[in-house]
Amino acid sequence: MTQLGFDTEGFQSFLSARQEPEWVTAQRNDAWSQFDEQPWPTRQDEEWMRTDIRLFKLDKFSMPSSDQVDGFDQISPLLSAGVDLGGSVHSHNGICVSESFADDLKQQGIVFGSLDSLVTEHSDLLESTLLRAAFDREDRFAALHASCWTGGQFLFVPRGVHVEQPFHVLSSLSDGGVDLGHTIVVLEDGASATLLAETASSTEEAEGLHCGAIELIIGDRANLRYVNLQNWGQRVWHFARQKAVVGRDAHLQWTSAAMGSRLSKVNQHVVLNGEGAQSQMNGVLFTENKQHLSYHTQQYHKKANCYSDFLYKAALQDKSHTVWRGMIKVDEEAQQTDGYQRNDNLLLSNSSRADSIPGLEIEADDVRCTHGSTTGKVDEEMIYYAQCRGFTRKEAMRLIVTGFFQQIFDRITIESVRDALGLAIARRVRDYE
Repeated sequence: MTQLGFDTEGFQSFLSARQEPEWVTAQRNDAWSQFDEQPWPTRQDEEWMRTDIRLFKLDKFSMPSSDQVDGFDQISPLLSAGVDLGGSVHSHNGICVSESFADDLKQQGIVFGSLDSLVTEHSDLLESTLLRAAFDREDRFAALHASCWTGGQFLFVPRGVHVEQPFHVLSSLSDGGVDLGHTIVVLEDGASATLLAETASSTEEAEGLHCGAIELIIGDRANLRYVNLQNWGQRVWHFARQKAVVGRDAHLQWTSAAMGSRLSKVNQHVVLNGEGAQSQMNGVLFTENKQHLSYHTQQYHKKANCYSDFLYKAALQDKSHTVWRGMIKVDEEAQQTDGYQRNDNLLLSNSSRADSIPGLEIEADDVRCTHGSTTGKVDEEMIYYAQCRGFTRKEAMRLIVTGFFQQIFDRITIESVRDALGLAIARRVRDYE
């Protein structure tokens, strides 16, 4: 099969093969026009000034196709091991390769599965939310995704339905693969659910491109637990826009872990859109070699009496680099706001670097907003103390790193997820003299 490039001819061929509702086609065409007209972001742009993408070449990659799914069955998920799931979806190189969904949940009106098929089967349900309620196209990567997304997932939980079993989605890449997946979750008023989402590569050396997006729409008094593990191989370019809109008296717990990719540029925004809305954003970043991970986060308080809690921790070794630029934004009518953000960084080598840039933008006059950041190295006395009790230096380093992340691990209520993240990080820790 001929591989389609990211040019006008390739896009038109991609579009004609999709056979989607007219509103989806119109949406794609509009986004492609914007992509075609925009330049790539540069370090002259404030948001990109610490992230260099000059080595990224889109023409090295082609659009996902169904003949690129070999080897997907050799990739094992981390988050779902030992978990009783309500359903699962696996996409490989941007194509859905397997999906399952419990019949008893389907009978309750829940919709779950591959977005590729559900966008046609549930067109009316998706038209008002897909790429509308939470998505924006602020740069060329976002426009590329909006025009060419494939292999995404959709979860819809009707009003008042509580789902105890977690759902699971896995997106994987083989060498040269492209993932443009779009994950969308819609919880109607009073609903609750848990979604475990993770990424993986066939090997650490597999080159690839991910340009994806996440939309979380949480209705009034609804409750969503969302866990997102980014575990690409270390030659994957990772660009993502992630946004949640939280309704009145609703609650979102969003836990992100990032350990993979060559370069990551992630925009993660939460909008507290109803009075009494609450969000808890937890982040675990572990970097090594020459990895570069950049996160731009925003807690946007639009209504009164809302609460947001943000805690990101990063441990860095070798010559890796992290960038966190966070903002608590408070509208004039969002009185009685309580917003908190904190970023802690642990440098495990002399060559690693962490840039931490917290910020506040407050227009209301009755608020409590605090922010903070710390960056430091491992205390040699702690290592010596552990070695005196029989631990090797490497074991001591692992203990210290695990302890550094423990505050976030304690917030994760699913034991298997907590253990999987802790083990994945511990395996990567090396010792430094």
